[in-house]
Amino acid sequence: MDQRLEQLISWTEQVLGISGADVTSASSDASFRRYFRVRNKDQSYIVMDAPPAKEDCGPFIKVSAAMAGFGLNVPVVLERNLDAGFLLLTDLGEQQYLQILSDDNVDSLYVDAITSLVSLQVNGARSSISLPHYDNKLLMFEMSLFPDWLLEKQLKLQLSSAVRSELNKIFGYLADQALAQPRVWVHRDYHSRNLMRTSQNNPGILDFQDAVLGPLNYDLVSLLKDCYVNWPRSKVEAWVVDYLAQLQEAGLAKSISQEQLLRDFDLMGVQRHLKAAGIFARLNIRDNKTAYLQDIPRTVNYICEAADWLPELRPLSGLIIDEVLPVFA
Repeated sequence: MDQRLEQLISWTEQVLGISGADVTSASSDASFRRYFRVRNKDQSYIVMDAPPAKEDCGPFIKVSAAMAGFGLNVPVVLERNLDAGFLLLTDLGEQQYLQILSDDNVDSLYVDAITSLVSLQVNGARSSISLPHYDNKLLMFEMSLFPDWLLEKQLKLQLSSAVRSELNKIFGYLADQALAQPRVWVHRDYHSRNLMRTSQNNPGILDFQDAVLGPLNYDLVSLLKDCYVNWPRSKVEAWVVDYLAQLQEAGLAKSISQEQLLRDFDLMGVQRHLKAAGIFARLNIRDNKTAYLQDIPRTVNYICEAADWLPELRPLSGLIIDEVLPVFA
């Protein structure tokens, strides 16, 4: 057993007043955080292990309290040891959206997720809590992960200055389009691996500590153009329309048309999928998390699909079709 896990178990037993705790791995994510499930008789808890040198628990605590105040179903912080980087949380269960999604239940599950997303955005607009801004610097850095990690480090491509210049031009265009959108609270990873089916107030929402103030439809893209599962375009567009109706009924985005929202949605998706594809390569190379490589084809295919009706993106989709997809075929 590693030393941090021993410390975590000792701390957990102390705060719960138990001994011989039943501790199992609950999940790990794309950061340095780990999560463990602790069972004590008929009670179940989650303990977050966030090494202080690598992770800051402060944003998780702040955003969790805010989202709970919005009526959203998030883990509640029961105990904390910030010096050690341990949080004791309520347990939202083990039914991850990704594991249970099917043609029979996806509509009802996504309706719940969209309703919660609208609640996040509407209540966030009324909140006095400040969040970091999703600015041009961050948007551009995220897109740079695609050439830096996927193209050059993972695929060993030597990009010419002309190709780099073309990519930077497209990245700048995408950043400008994102920053032109209305700004709302953004979860940043609102997808099937971070949503849990719960019997009450579905869904349970996880992994929100990186929340920012940013583009209106970023989280909608995360949900509906998920890097881990995809759905027919007809379904996606129907969900986008439902989202817009809910948002406008709540008093937000009243001047945005369906056509504009769908165009912004597709452009935002390209930015997110460039970032995600680069992160998946980085996870493989830096962290030896090889399983994420299997998600790269699905992720970059979204970019190619968007380029079918967004001609500004065709140099990018051509590069993907010629250099990326054949490697993962």
